[in-house]
Amino acid sequence: MNEADTDALLEKRLVDLEVKAAYADDLLDQLNRTVFRQQQQIESLARELLAMRQQFAAGNAPGAGGAADERPPHY
Repeated sequence: MNEADTDALLEKRLVDLEVKAAYADDLLDQLNRTVFRQQQQIESLARELLAMRQQFAAGNAPGAGGAADERPPHY
């Protein structure tokens, strides 16, 4: 192989690596956005769970008495 062929091969390899790096950067950005959204959902669900636990502890939970627990008229 002469020097021109070697330079062309190295250039192609460099371009291939740059393309792979660009795809890897894009994938990393997508994964970061996904993890961020999932963390927001986890925090929202944790707040909702806490509110439900507090309602339950206060006796205001669904199923803790009231009209929802009464028998229907046909019984």
